[in-house]
Amino acid sequence: MTATEAGGEPLGLAMAPSISPVARVRAILGGSAGNLVEWYDWFAYSSFALYFAKHFFPKGDTTAQLLQTAAVFWVGFLARPLGAWLTGLYADRAGRRAALTLSVAMMCAGSFSIAIMPDYAAWGAWAPICLVIARLVQGLSLGGEYGASATYMSEMAGKTRRGFWSSFQFMTLIMGQLTALAVLIVLQHVLPKADLEAWGWRIAFAIGGLLAVVVFYIRSGLEESPSFLAAKASGAERSRAMLLFTKFPRETWTIFALTSAGSLAFYAYTTYMQKFLVNTSGFSKDQATAISAGSLLVYMLIQPLYGALSDKIGRKTTLIFAFLAGATVTYPLMSQIAVTRDALTAFGLVVALLVVLSGYTAVNAVLKAELFPAHVRALGVALPYALANSIFGGSAEYIALRFKQDHMESGFYIYVAGVMAIAFLVALTLKNTNRDSLITED
Repeated sequence: MTATEAGGEPLGLAMAPSISPVARVRAILGGSAGNLVEWYDWFAYSSFALYFAKHFFPKGDTTAQLLQTAAVFWVGFLARPLGAWLTGLYADRAGRRAALTLSVAMMCAGSFSIAIMPDYAAWGAWAPICLVIARLVQGLSLGGEYGASATYMSEMAGKTRRGFWSSFQFMTLIMGQLTALAVLIVLQHVLPKADLEAWGWRIAFAIGGLLAVVVFYIRSGLEESPSFLAAKASGAERSRAMLLFTKFPRETWTIFALTSAGSLAFYAYTTYMQKFLVNTSGFSKDQATAISAGSLLVYMLIQPLYGALSDKIGRKTTLIFAFLAGATVTYPLMSQIAVTRDALTAFGLVVALLVVLSGYTAVNAVLKAELFPAHVRALGVALPYALANSIFGGSAEYIALRFKQDHMESGFYIYVAGVMAIAFLVALTLKNTNRDSLITED
């Protein structure tokens, strides 16, 4: 019989083989590259929605077209819990590397499908149906990607700088979104507007598919996580969904609550913000894209700073700051962005929101990984995250646009602030995972 610690982690796991500094950096970079491409492919849809919405949903005004496109965006999120469940189980049973390779292969298929898909004029009602199917495949992929990459990078990061190294998981997430915007900016300047709206938007999805092929090769050569190898050798209980709710209910619902607020705020401040700047503030598409890209660049660069800070003061502290400040400033800052006509002012206000949110995003992956033992960690990180992300993150644009359509736009700001206030109360109940982490390997 295998002796176990109180948290359910086999004692033998602490004896997992150590990782050399070079191997650690190679693993972090390899995992990050794949994460970047996965999220680029995902966010290309949102970044180019202003251009392809009318091709698949030709009826109605701009808000109506964006509303229908946002609904398909949400459909992709609804597939993410299923992807999280299946890939999380696969990562806990077959290995983190195998799961990472599978997820990027599915994302590749989804991106190439959108790149070559006929529009409504050619296929009629089949065009939006096929768009939904492609987003479902991408949703399955990304649902598995988050848990597998968050778990892998947290396990490979090492004890003393786990917050810093694991923050690259979210840094590359933002980099993927920023890359999608960068591709949009380049195409806006290289192609005539008519060509970009007619067919140029397809280039972004073709690029994503090609990059995914490269990452598939890279991930095939990654080292396996010592945490997984030790858990497999110890004969720990096989991962299954019911374990989360029977043995780790508090951890599971904590992740759900924190992710609900973090995902809602993230999509409100980033993907929806581009449309908000055009549709509400009155900026041109080019101006909105530039503001979004600039704010995302700042956001990306401060993730490792918050990650390193969390190694010193604790993940709990940065989370409490993020949700308390977010609940306080969302309404006034969003209200001001809505009425400003100065691009620099809008940029500063968006950056302020993202600086606050970074207290959550920089540490969310490692915090979740530290709450679970290795034999159920990938599923534990992925499933409650994907459920909350689907419900709150995936619906953010749709709900925001419905508030606008009903002439109650400020109601969306209140909604975001309220959910963040609830997450603040949950964060107060957390343990100090810097000290009580269930990742026992260095």
